[in-house]
Amino acid sequence: MKTILQNMRIIDETTDIYGAVVIEGGIIRAVIATDTVADAENRGTAGLKAHGDSVARILDGSTMRPGQVLTLMPALVDLHAHFRDPGFPEKETLESASLAAVAGGYGTVVCMANTNPVIDTLEKAQVLKARSVRLGLIDLYPVMALTRGMEGGELSGITALVAPSETRTPIPCPRMLSEDGRDVAGDARLLAAFAEARRLGIPVSCHCDAGGAEAETAKRFGKSREVWSRIEENVATQRVIELGKQAQCHVHIAHVSTKEAVQLIRATKVPLNKSGDETGFTLTCEATPHHLGLTEADARVLGAESWGRVNPPLRTEADRQALIGAVLDGTIDAIATDHAPHTESDKERGSPGFTGLETSYGVCMTELMGEDRLDLKRLSSLMSAAPARILGLIDRGRITPGNRADLIIVDTGASWVVNPQGFKSRGQNSPFTGRKLRGRILMTMHRGRVVFESDSID
Repeated sequence: MKTILQNMRIIDETTDIYGAVVIEGGIIRAVIATDTVADAENRGTAGLKAHGDSVARILDGSTMRPGQVLTLMPALVDLHAHFRDPGFPEKETLESASLAAVAGGYGTVVCMANTNPVIDTLEKAQVLKARSVRLGLIDLYPVMALTRGMEGGELSGITALVAPSETRTPIPCPRMLSEDGRDVAGDARLLAAFAEARRLGIPVSCHCDAGGAEAETAKRFGKSREVWSRIEENVATQRVIELGKQAQCHVHIAHVSTKEAVQLIRATKVPLNKSGDETGFTLTCEATPHHLGLTEADARVLGAESWGRVNPPLRTEADRQALIGAVLDGTIDAIATDHAPHTESDKERGSPGFTGLETSYGVCMTELMGEDRLDLKRLSSLMSAAPARILGLIDRGRITPGNRADLIIVDTGASWVVNPQGFKSRGQNSPFTGRKLRGRILMTMHRGRVVFESDSID
């Protein structure tokens, strides 16, 4: 049976048309274009007749929001989230995080390994993956840690993984590796981990907080977190770039936040983009909605060592503008949430991180779109197609026949005020509480099945 989405504005990284999409078996079967909004009903209906009468459901944008044209986009892909499962149900569970993800428009999520126990073997990753498959809300890709227990010593179970190119039998393999917020200290050990990543053909997400002697000196002399954390990020960014070149692997830099790190990445990527790197070295990076939308002044209002604390910290306005510039010129490849839910008591005690799955799209529309900034095609690329490519997922992120029907319907003209009490996530620690954002997710489809529908749909 088919599902038809008609009278929609259809947008992905290369497309901006009016028309309809036909879904069958969880796959996009056809995209039917119309010339104008006014022409959509006539030509769209005529085109759909070719697909027969076996239609299970028709979603008509003109009736969902009378007088408005709703926007159909690929579901979002998150390269960086903390699901806190297993081990921390008071903060989040697989179920609550997955519900938050679909409410935020996400169809694919990479979750970090800093759980209890740490996800450091394929078997542990498979258990969480299997639970997610049974739940059926999103595609979850658990990260595997680089070292056992994330203790910085012996390499983890990544050494036992079989690369897809090494066997004819498909063996599940993580789509990303990461030591999360603990950079591997020894260069030799990190190079060994990078070598495994190259063998497996998957990226390493580097959180860049190993600042070496300079950062430690700043701490001993009582410098503020703003000072020594900047040193940490900048030094560690340079380090992983140089070691990534040596290992000839794919380095992905997480949550870039300083203007100096932006320039290091840009200076590295420009020659790579011009001529490529035959050795196999690849450099990609991400920024978060909170670093794009907030500054250290906001952290102070929230409580710099409590509700406003995040790693890396919120930076200056100059840093924020540098990040926006890097998004606009393509230096930053993707936007990732770094969703990090905490209990109220944990935040009061200074646990770093913000909940972000349910606000990310609205923050990005609000902060990044406008004259001389992003259009919806570019925003879709940053939040869907580009992160899918980084993960090697070629069947999503675009609205094209043959791709998976992981889709969202968005009211791009809507405004709403952030109220964490309405979140699906167990984490109420949003730095955007009380802020008015643009763009509301009305519906999320996973493999053609509706997994989230806003209460505000008439």
